[in-house]
Amino acid sequence: MRTEHANNPATVIDRLSATGLLAARHALADLVCDAVAGGSSIGFLAPLDPGEAAAWWEGLAPEAADGRVAVWAARDGGGRILGTVQLRRGGMPNGRHRAEIAKLVVHRDARGRGLGRALLATAEREAAASGISLLVLDTQTGSPAERLYRSAGWTESGTIPDYAADTAGVLRPTTVFHKKLG
Repeated sequence: MRTEHANNPATVIDRLSATGLLAARHALADLVCDAVAGGSSIGFLAPLDPGEAAAWWEGLAPEAADGRVAVWAARDGGGRILGTVQLRRGGMPNGRHRAEIAKLVVHRDARGRGLGRALLATAEREAAASGISLLVLDTQTGSPAERLYRSAGWTESGTIPDYAADTAGVLRPTTVFHKKLG
C-alpha cells in the first residue's frame, strides 16, 4: 500500500515486503541510530552501532515475510527514509483481534510536520482493514510521543514504573495506550 503524506505530497509511505525491508535495512538503521542519538527510547541504548541496528532490521525480515509484522517506511521525494512504523499482530488464538503499534520513529530533521501522525494513521487503517479491533502501544512516560497518541484518539491504560531503560540506561516509567478500532 502506498500513500502520500497530506502535508507533503512528495513524501510517500510504503509497506515494505521482507525483501524491501532487507534492501532498506541500512537506511532504517540510520533512522533508528538518529532517534537513539536524540534520546528516543525505542529499545536501544546509546551509542547505537549502525551495524547492530541493521542486524536488528535483518532479524525482523522473517516476521515480515510471514505476516506477523507489517513495516511501513516514509520516504521523501529523493527516496530518503524519514520515518517508519510497525504493526505487530497478536499470535495466540485468543489475541488475533489485537495488535501492537511499535517502533514509530521519525528522523529528527523531519519532525513537527505531521509525519508521525501520518505513519500512525497508516498502521491504524491497515489494522482495521485486516479485522483488528484493538491496538496497544507503549512509550516512555513524559515523552513527546504521549501528546501525539492522545491527540490521535488513544486512551491511556496506565503507567508501569521502571519498565524500560532510556538511551542512557536509566530505568524510566512507561505509559501504555490502547485504541478501539471500528
